Amino acid sequence: MCSMAERPPELGPRKAAVLRAVVEEYVRTGEAVGSETIAESSGLGVSSATIRNEMAALEELGYLQHPHTSAGRIPTDAGYRHYVDTLPPGGRLREQQRRAIAGYFAEAMLDLEEVLKGSVQLISRMTQYAGLAVPPSASDEPIVRLELIDMGPTIMVLAVGQHGRVDKRIVDRPPDVDGKVLAAAERRIQPLRGITYTDAQVKLLQLAADGPREEHALLLHIAETLRTSGGDQVHVMVGGVANLADEAQLWRRETVRRLFEALEREQEMLGLLQEVGDTEGVSVTIGAEHPSTGEWEASLVTAPFRVGDATVGTIGLVGPTRMDYVSAMASVRAVAKRLSELATELEQ
Repeated sequence: MCSMAERPPELGPRKAAVLRAVVEEYVRTGEAVGSETIAESSGLGVSSATIRNEMAALEELGYLQHPHTSAGRIPTDAGYRHYVDTLPPGGRLREQQRRAIAGYFAEAMLDLEEVLKGSVQLISRMTQYAGLAVPPSASDEPIVRLELIDMGPTIMVLAVGQHGRVDKRIVDRPPDVDGKVLAAAERRIQPLRGITYTDAQVKLLQLAADGPREEHALLLHIAETLRTSGGDQVHVMVGGVANLADEAQLWRRETVRRLFEALEREQEMLGLLQEVGDTEGVSVTIGAEHPSTGEWEASLVTAPFRVGDATVGTIGLVGPTRMDYVSAMASVRAVAKRLSELATELEQ
């Protein structure tokens, strides 16, 4: 989500520069910003009186607000939005962040869901906000490998999805299944490779109904393995929530409590991520731009990762509106790019 319902007027160059300086100073210190501070640190080359006038005008326009307890000003959601929208495209990572991402993906496994779990923690460590991710839905993921592994009294059902998903289930060996029956059942399920988990479940039920009696129970076990592997229940991965507690002194206690509770309600978070996501690139939702982030006084930064033109999942973070947007956006963008490369590699 990139715009507010009622956007304040556009700014001239000097007002925009003052607003940018206020945002960056407030993000850095957490303290309301005065005109003297901007005059000394911004390099604008104008007096503090001129900056004071500009800040007063920015407040009237809705870009800044004046806390009752301070002589300084802080950005509004509209102020943050203007700042984000005027950032140079493709913000740069810090060297430490770049090394962290390169190091993690150099050692990443070829299981996309496990890599995603690690990516959530990686983003959280780099930004000190809470990381979020939505993995690919198994229901739409084609199966590239489906095997039955003889383990004596038990049989392992192994399914591998095109995007790196790996599902394993060990079942008791049905009484009628000897080595010959097991081999016949495995030959019967090989045509299921290349179709989605959901379609494969339907085919397996048909095979169980129409096939030899001794294969019936085994084929039903395979269908159940695919059903319980995730199906249509897309979930949200969350990591680094403790980082938000470090920011709690800057949020009202009730606001932080609502955010923490929301992070535990998976379907609510999933709905929010689906509503605000941008299929093209990094999306930033700030405070009151969405009812949920408005309630939490939080910002959400997300990006899709994809295979070709198809979006297969989402990576992102949530934190206070007083956010280092340059770092947050660069981190999410870079990790999404690496995840897209990995997902594409796994599909080939």
